[in-house]
Amino acid sequence: MPGLLRGVARTAVVAGTATAVSNRVNRRQQGRWAAQQASQAPPPPSSSQQPAAAPTAPDMSAKIEQLKQLGELKTQGVLTEAEFEEQKRRLLEA
Repeated sequence: MPGLLRGVARTAVVAGTATAVSNRVNRRQQGRWAAQQASQAPPPPSSSQQPAAAPTAPDMSAKIEQLKQLGELKTQGVLTEAEFEEQKRRLLEA
């Protein structure tokens, strides 16, 4: 009986670890997708609409908000330092 309990306990530990790793990978991937979507430009306007006038200065408040979100993702462990720096560079170059 002790061997059976040990086997069940080992299985529970392995399953719990696998679930935790799977959840972390899922959260990290969702964070990457969110960062990619945030850095992508909106689709071009359709031909039936008048093109909007381009702003004379970039909207810094939107960039600041995106930088805050990237910082939160890095703090939560979703982004690595290298991923954070790459996304920050892309955001600031745009």
